[in-house]
Formats: sequence, structure tokens, C-alpha cells
Amino acid sequence: MNKLITFFVVLIVLMVLGSFFIFTVNEKETAIKFKFGEIIQAGYEPGIHFKLPVVNNIRKFDSRIQTLDNKPERVFNTDNEYLMVDYFVKWRIKDVRLFYTSNEGMIARANANLSGVIKNALLEEFSVRTLDQVISTQRLELMQNLKSLTSAKADDFGMEIVDVRIKQINLDQSVNESVYDRMRSERLAEAAEHRSNGRKEAINIRASTDKQVQIMLAEADQRAAIIRGEGDAEATRLFAQSHSKNPEFFAFFRSLEAYKNSFQPDNDSMMVLDPDSEFFRYFKNKQ
Repeated sequence: MNKLITFFVVLIVLMVLGSFFIFTVNEKETAIKFKFGEIIQAGYEPGIHFKLPVVNNIRKFDSRIQTLDNKPERVFNTDNEYLMVDYFVKWRIKDVRLFYTSNEGMIARANANLSGVIKNALLEEFSVRTLDQVISTQRLELMQNLKSLTSAKADDFGMEIVDVRIKQINLDQSVNESVYDRMRSERLAEAAEHRSNGRKEAINIRASTDKQVQIMLAEADQRAAIIRGEGDAEATRLFAQSHSKNPEFFAFFRSLEAYKNSFQPDNDSMMVLDPDSEFFRYFKNKQ
């Protein structure tokens, strides 16, 4: 029994003493080892590591991705407008030794330094773009450029930029009304231009259509005249042919047509003719 108690006592003493000589780093951390305040080793991987009591002290840092999410930044664009840009930056520690010396080992100081970097990048990128470009056509390019500019400066602080995102872009409240008025005027001018172009196009289409109609009508009249001429010529030829074959029958047929046209029931005209005139020749002929 005494031996068992002694074993546990010795084990506890060894564990206590061992805690002064070892330290652990988990997968979410990185660490720096100091010797009397001077950095002698940095960037520890997860696991168990050794140190000397009193001589060495250990400082651990979170190696996970951090988020910088400040209040919207006020910037000036190429349209001479003030914009409120809401953004966030994802970053993590890249070089823990440099991070410690540049930011005094504090996340808050690192965020403050990074805020100055991202502000300069925003001013640089927005100063060469219009409102339409930063909202629609060049939004992705804008964020990529912000990441590149910020990454180049963040390296000096031992930080790695994972991503830069623009959450929202709003006009500054002081210029909203003037900008809306200008945009409304531009859209009205654009609409008037479209209507004017439409009217011109309609006039051109109508003129072209009228010209085509006139051409088609002229061609139709010409064709009709040709057909009528050919018909009249054919009729004349047939009459002449009939007359030459039997002149007496032809004269009789023509007289019948004259009687038919003259004695219509609804014809109120009056003819005064001599009964012995040539018109009544076939009325007298008994043969």
C-alpha cells in the first residue's frame, strides 16, 4: 500500500515538473519561444515541444482565419461622388515572428494596421472608376485588385490576405438627391434619343414601303395595260375573222346587240327614228 502511494506521489511530482519543461501547440495555434524576452524560435507546428523553466517563455497565437469588418469607408470616385463602401477582409497569420514584431502580438493592432492598408487600396481603386463600374461591370475586378494591393502590404505585417469582399456600396446621404437627379436626367435624355431614332426609322420604313407600293402598282398597271391591249387585239382579230367569213351574220349579230342595249326595261331614254331607217332593217326582213 505504501509503495502504491509512493508511486502516485512520484508520478504527480514528475507531471508537475514535466509541465515546466514541455508545452503543447494544438492544430488551431502557432507559437513563439522566447529566451529572456528575445525570440529564439517561431512557427511551431501542432504537437508537444520542450522549454526550459524560467529561461524560456511561450506565446501562442490563433492560426485560424480572422475577420476585419469595419464600419463603411467613405471614398471619392471618378464621378466626383462620395460613396460609402461596406467591406470585410479575411486574413490569417502567415509569419508569426513578423506578426509579433509588427503588431506587438495583438490582433487588435493587426486589424488597425490592416484597416489603413485597405483604406488606401479602396481610395486608389475607386478613384479611377464610375459608380456604374463599381456596382456592375467591374465589381469582380475591383475586389481582385483590392486583394492584390492589400496582400502586398499585409506581407510586411506577417499576415496573409485570404479574401476581400465588397458587401455594399451606397451613395453618401449628402449627395443622394443630386445624383438621382443627374441619373434621372441622363435616362430621360437617353429615352428621348431612342424615341427620336425610332421616329426616324419609322419614317424611313414608311417611305421605303410607299416606294415599293408605287413600283408594284405601276408594274401592275403596265401589265394590265399589256393584257388589255392583247385582249383588245385578240377581240378585234376575232371580229374581223368572223366578219370575213359571214358578213351578213355578223351584221345581224351586231344589230341584235344594239336592240338589246336600246330596249332595256330600265332605259328611260327616247329614240326618234324613221321606221324605214337602217336600224330597223331586220324587223322588216321576213326571210
